Amino acid sequence: MNDKFAFRLITVVSIVVFVVVCILQAKVFTLFPDVTSIPSWVFFLPKLNAIINGTCTILLLISLYQIKNRNISAHKSLNILAFVLSSLFLVSYIIFHATGIQTTYGGTGSIRYFYYFILITHIILAAIVLPLVLLSFYSGLSLNVARHRKLVRWSYPIWLYVTVTGVIVYIMISPYYTF
Repeated sequence: MNDKFAFRLITVVSIVVFVVVCILQAKVFTLFPDVTSIPSWVFFLPKLNAIINGTCTILLLISLYQIKNRNISAHKSLNILAFVLSSLFLVSYIIFHATGIQTTYGGTGSIRYFYYFILITHIILAAIVLPLVLLSFYSGLSLNVARHRKLVRWSYPIWLYVTVTGVIVYIMISPYYTF
């Protein structure tokens, strides 16, 4: 695969994912006409997403340790696993939000501001990190180490922040689930 094709593919994938998530957040489209027709396994997806995010956090931290110790093989394997899990997260996230289920955060006072700060930064950075991670992966797998390092300076901390805040958002919103 040449760079031009890879960049175009990454751009298309990033835009499509962003548009799908925006449509789901706007509740323009739902898979199920009412809550009673939603399969029971769907209600486990938010917890699964938090587990995936937590696991990705750990994998990313171990991956950093491995690359600092020049264990490129372990670094590569851990990042591929984190990428696969993040992809599964994205599928799970889309399935859950396609149901039309809505939950409102019920906290009050300063904790409410903290929650919305974390949520908003999580959402914005999640949108930004997808193309950065895809470009980082492409560069790393293409053995373009110089470009990989430049990209990872941005993609790694953002990806790590998104995985950590994904767990925090789940912990904070889960008491308000009504399903």
